[in-house]
Amino acid sequence: MIGRKKTPVEPEPQPVETAGGKGRPTPTRREAEARNRRPLVPDDRKEARRIAREQRNEAYMKQRQAMVTGDERYLPLRDKGPVRRYARDYVDARWSIAEFFMPLALVMIVAMMFAGQFPQLANALVLGMYGVLLVAIVDSLIMVQLLKRRLRKKFGADQIQPWTGFYAFGRSFYFRRMRQPKPQVGRGEYPA
Repeated sequence: MIGRKKTPVEPEPQPVETAGGKGRPTPTRREAEARNRRPLVPDDRKEARRIAREQRNEAYMKQRQAMVTGDERYLPLRDKGPVRRYARDYVDARWSIAEFFMPLALVMIVAMMFAGQFPQLANALVLGMYGVLLVAIVDSLIMVQLLKRRLRKKFGADQIQPWTGFYAFGRSFYFRRMRQPKPQVGRGEYPA
């Protein structure tokens, strides 16, 4: 026949690989369940509660210390990572109108209590407070846009966690001494 070989070529036999056994039979369901069975309640409940409380307190103390020192290992998940650290450092390095809003609002509230006899003065104070709030929000939104631009440039858009802008926006409204984690940079020391 045309196009056929005269001697049929037999394929080489593939070596059959057997899966390596564990060296023991598969455990029965009863054996597996017995191995995984643990008591729901420990034998000594008071001791277990005391140990759990000590572990919880130790973790809490490490986290509080990390909030002061900026130690990344023990920070809450919300504050961890190089992107969040960069955002914190950027917010802490700049002067912001928003960080002075809360003290100013308290002063204005006290002033409004004393300005009750003068309605025009009280109205002016309320309008002034709204004006300061509006300026603080606009200032913080501009800061967030500049921060996002720097984050995309440094880390790339895929590395930026969601809500990082809101994180920076919220941090900018806190008075510098009250921020948690504590600021690790001085004013004007912008991150590279």
